[in-house]
Amino acid sequence: MEINEFKIQGDTNGVEWRVPILRFKGHDPKAPTVYLQAALHADELPGTAVLHFLCEQLRGLEKQGLIAGDITVVPSANPIGADQKIFSLNLGRFELGGRDNFNRSFPLISYDDRVSLLSKDTTLKAVDQLKTHLLSMALEADIVLDLHCDSEALLYAYICNEFWPRAKDLAATAGLDAVFLSDGESSAFEEAVAYAWRNCKEPKSEQRLVSTLEYRGERDVSQAMAKEDASGLVEFFKQRGIVSEKPAPQTEWQGVVVPLDDIEVIRADVSGTVLFHKNCGDKVDEGELIATVLTLPGRSENQQDYFAPQSGLVVSRSMQRFVHVQDQLMKIAGHKASKTKRKPGTLEQ
Repeated sequence: MEINEFKIQGDTNGVEWRVPILRFKGHDPKAPTVYLQAALHADELPGTAVLHFLCEQLRGLEKQGLIAGDITVVPSANPIGADQKIFSLNLGRFELGGRDNFNRSFPLISYDDRVSLLSKDTTLKAVDQLKTHLLSMALEADIVLDLHCDSEALLYAYICNEFWPRAKDLAATAGLDAVFLSDGESSAFEEAVAYAWRNCKEPKSEQRLVSTLEYRGERDVSQAMAKEDASGLVEFFKQRGIVSEKPAPQTEWQGVVVPLDDIEVIRADVSGTVLFHKNCGDKVDEGELIATVLTLPGRSENQQDYFAPQSGLVVSRSMQRFVHVQDQLMKIAGHKASKTKRKPGTLEQ
């Protein structure tokens, strides 16, 4: 394993950040190559734990000479966000200086222009230096996995339409409960990678895959869970020939697959204390009570009930128990297009 780093020059004198990179050199130049990163949203840490134990397993495979394709791992991809601590809270989703989401506004470039990504690096703001470096590394790989998490959630993934159903092996080996088929209309990291691949003069490679893996909820950080998830990634590498060890027989993946338009994002239209009536993983029927918000506690007439707009699977819900107007309460994977109009791109800001 080789360890190096890249530096991010801060927006004020004397400030810089360093991003560690772990690389495992493969023995087969024809094998697919992989890039993995975690904690781009710096307060989403299940993926960092997964990559820690993944590297532990990869070091063992490396000693046995079983790593066929190059593997690049960035376990903590966002030191800028990790440094944003205010009143004991780590605010790692948005860059405080410009209020940019760390997983939005990635450069949309053609694959053939990737060599120019870092040419103007010194003139960019720190957050943009981070994004160009990460995207530059990702575009050198055939398979790109960006590890995130939700608030409280099942294990699910965003995968662009063009990679499905070829990505069923990832869904099976990672143990996904659901797959959200994205439409390629945002500037999130995953879709910036897919955009570059789409705009490429070379023939499309069947090996390519990019996905955002949502490793459950923010509090789902444990050694046992992370080790199991890391083993799932190693099994995926075996399936794809990145690790030259015989893969285990795979059964047909049985999870839920839904386009983004079929996902019901339930938002509060009042503020107050939330009482959830459904848990992640529950199946709900159309019209079923899923949550109640107590707007003025102690007064029976001042509460707002929320009902399932259609039948489906509860994939995620908020871990917050006090909500403001337009805060997200729940995501339900439905079976038909939501009546709530969705802007092109991501489900949330």
